Amino acid sequence: MPLLDHIQFPADLRKLDLAELPQLAQELRRFIIDVVATKEGHLGASLGVVELTIALHYTFNTPEDLLIWDVGHQAYGHKILTGRKAQFHTNRQFEGLSGFPKRSESPYDVFGTGHSSTSISALMGMALAAKISGKTDRKHIAVIGDASIASGMAFEGLNHAGDTDVDMLVVLNDNAIGIDPSVGALKHYLTQVKQGNPSQDNIFEALNFTYSGPIDGHDLPALIAEMERLKKVPGPKFLHVVTTKGKGLQQAEENQVTYHAPGKFDRETGELLPKNTADLPPKFQDVFGHAIVELAQRNPKIVGITPAMPTGSSLKYMMAALPERAFDVGIAEQHAVTMAAGIAAEGLVPFCNIYSTFLQRAYDQVIHDVALQKLPVVFCLDRAGIVGKDGPTHHGAFDLAYLRCVPNLIVCAPKDGPELRNLLYTAQLGLDRPMAIRYPRGRDLARHGDTPFSEINIGKGETIQKGTEIAVLSIGPIGAKLYEQQTHLEQPQKVGHYNMRFVKPLDTQLLHRIFTQYREVVTVEDGCLAGGFGSAVLEWAQEQGYALPIKRFGIPDRFVTHGPTATLNETLGLDTKTIITYINQKTRPPL
Repeated sequence: MPLLDHIQFPADLRKLDLAELPQLAQELRRFIIDVVATKEGHLGASLGVVELTIALHYTFNTPEDLLIWDVGHQAYGHKILTGRKAQFHTNRQFEGLSGFPKRSESPYDVFGTGHSSTSISALMGMALAAKISGKTDRKHIAVIGDASIASGMAFEGLNHAGDTDVDMLVVLNDNAIGIDPSVGALKHYLTQVKQGNPSQDNIFEALNFTYSGPIDGHDLPALIAEMERLKKVPGPKFLHVVTTKGKGLQQAEENQVTYHAPGKFDRETGELLPKNTADLPPKFQDVFGHAIVELAQRNPKIVGITPAMPTGSSLKYMMAALPERAFDVGIAEQHAVTMAAGIAAEGLVPFCNIYSTFLQRAYDQVIHDVALQKLPVVFCLDRAGIVGKDGPTHHGAFDLAYLRCVPNLIVCAPKDGPELRNLLYTAQLGLDRPMAIRYPRGRDLARHGDTPFSEINIGKGETIQKGTEIAVLSIGPIGAKLYEQQTHLEQPQKVGHYNMRFVKPLDTQLLHRIFTQYREVVTVEDGCLAGGFGSAVLEWAQEQGYALPIKRFGIPDRFVTHGPTATLNETLGLDTKTIITYINQKTRPPL
């Protein structure tokens, strides 16, 4: 008799006998596989914590006891057992469930965790609040991965918690892999602990945590027995749980990087469904990845750095070709930026390759350690703009705005792959200040990302086509998409199009020509309107005394939900159809 069919909430789970839980684990694992096989999503992490998820909800009185998942990649089983089983097929779909824990979605999601390494600090705050408020019976649990716990913020939380008597349990889900294999000294320490021969004193006990483990994360009776024991132990506690990422699906266990988020696959065999990529243009990340290898082979001063994203950013190609000059520093964005500053201070050329949304975590370092000292670090910001189904924690919406205000920093965005290559080439020729190059998730419309390198003049835009009435000023690949649809313009001769390339410094010579030749200006960007590229043009026009109307297209002042990128752009009015409709209305002859 199926058990999962009769479980809607953890209260139903707690009615089961301990002997029934292994069957439930098998059913839950199969349920996750069946849905993700067709709907896509983050598979491996959630398969690995099926038993741990059941044990936590079986042992603790959630949601009264607070449970935080860090990162939310591993929370699919949690969602299914907390009232969202019937909706789970909508996971990461537009207007469906979020792919991460989300406070507004369920009382069981007590803290949003789209970025990593935040759980211990959040839980510490909740545990302190409980102590202040007299909620002495409430338990507080955080589940954090071995890659996430190596982040500086996690250590800050551990350091503080260990100096208190708050009632909190940190569960380390140790599977030796994040998205890519975990790196660093802590990984080696945990490996020694798992092998039963730690070379040093226990680091967590040294931080005043009551340590327990390592324990088999797939042994339900052992998990539950140890959690029941730890419930009675006062103060901060640490449970080291060893799991296998992708557990229960052979392909996912054997290919853990690929099956972190594998796309669609055969739910029975685990084989990835074939994708017809033969005729598709290259991804921007691969244009970067291959270009940086080509440049580094010519220029021995080039160094590559990424915080835990060698596959996602395609720095893996340089790590394979030139391992002595390419570094994965783990989930440590602040360290990555300041390490790059140190490398630049010694006369080398660091390319710090990082997702746009993750650079937000190192903003202070960008300002104080890099820009203030005019150190020529090259920031390569992948996943800029709307990224799709990962949603608001992963959209690269804010980089143009938060970087544009920083002195000494060049900020630019290529329209296509060849221009990305040329900006990378330009960046390693001997800059006297830092430079940020942003590009989106997705494929390059130019289809020829391996063109010969050529230098681009800093702060100079490009005239794509001249017109007579409306000037379109675009930044980044959204301009290339717009140009591709120019056949839909009713009066193309009236529309000029300019690829501005640089948000900072602006091409003021080109802007003067535009503002004296046209009657209206349209700016287009796939970043936030507040403080972004359009704002820069508005500010410049006001300072110069121009009174032309300026229409801005970009991301409005709100957090954007998850869903297919095309759908999200339509809801934002940032699709080419909406922009072209506006231009056509403005260029039609009066009746």
